[in-house]
Amino acid sequence: MDILLNTADHYAMDSLYKHVPIALEPYFADRDHAVRQCFSLWLISLVGVNILYFLFSTLSYYTLFDHRVMQHPKYLRNQIWREIQLSVTSFPITAAVTVPWFFFEVRGHSKLYYDVDEYGWAYAVWSVLWFLAFTDFGIYWIHRAEHHPMLYGWLHKQHHAWKVSTPFASFAFHPLDGYAQSIPYHLFVYLFPMHVYAYLTAFVIVQMWTISIHDGAYFTQHPAINSSAHHTIHHLEFNYNYGQYTTLWDRIGGSYKRPTAQFEKEMFFDRPSVSNNLKTTANILHEKQFVPLGTNHSDSDGIRGRKGALAECD
Repeated sequence: MDILLNTADHYAMDSLYKHVPIALEPYFADRDHAVRQCFSLWLISLVGVNILYFLFSTLSYYTLFDHRVMQHPKYLRNQIWREIQLSVTSFPITAAVTVPWFFFEVRGHSKLYYDVDEYGWAYAVWSVLWFLAFTDFGIYWIHRAEHHPMLYGWLHKQHHAWKVSTPFASFAFHPLDGYAQSIPYHLFVYLFPMHVYAYLTAFVIVQMWTISIHDGAYFTQHPAINSSAHHTIHHLEFNYNYGQYTTLWDRIGGSYKRPTAQFEKEMFFDRPSVSNNLKTTANILHEKQFVPLGTNHSDSDGIRGRKGALAECD
């Protein structure tokens, strides 16, 4: 973040802070003052997440998103507007609670580095793969924990308002939910060395991935990849496919559910079949959200339990 902070200082912040009230000048005149750095990092985070969100969600909506999703019985009235509204109202709070991670990075307490020769190219490549593996593991367990009855109702339920999601649902979280699921990304560079540009690139790519698993474009149903098809099952049935990039931890944790060959047909081509599916499973609504590994579980808002044609457990 020091690269972004220095760039922002040079092109915007120095000029901006010349106009602060006299009483605040001691806090904003010096680039290295903690108050100025924290406020600048909050602004950079807020602007950055809005740019990423609207740019990539809009591109996905017009190029990849299957608009037939909007004919699904569970698609809500004014859903896209509601997804955007929740996202943009959450961003300022999420950015604020994230600032300490960036602040201590800027102050040199992380393991980010600039010189590739310090660890070599092989490690630089390996660190990206390790970053993906580490965050896939962390997000799985954080996400699954958010389905515990003590957390789900006040923390994660808002995101499950979108039974059938659009790209704009990707960041439509309670602000602390979005923050909680981002912790592995920030924690990684305090535990393991990673090149600054590799980290920034990986950070942008994972945001794009988060959008992609909400776009309804079922390009792959590869059993190892947590695709949009898998994540759609999570939104419909709540208690399967918690993973971020892969299905590994869902398989280990007993929460994996594979899309069947009928998945796309029932989602998009056969609306009566979808309606019947939902009706036949409407009675499975009262099970708790989080159970021991290897057991079936269903959400209090749930669409279905074990039975149904949308997907099957492996």
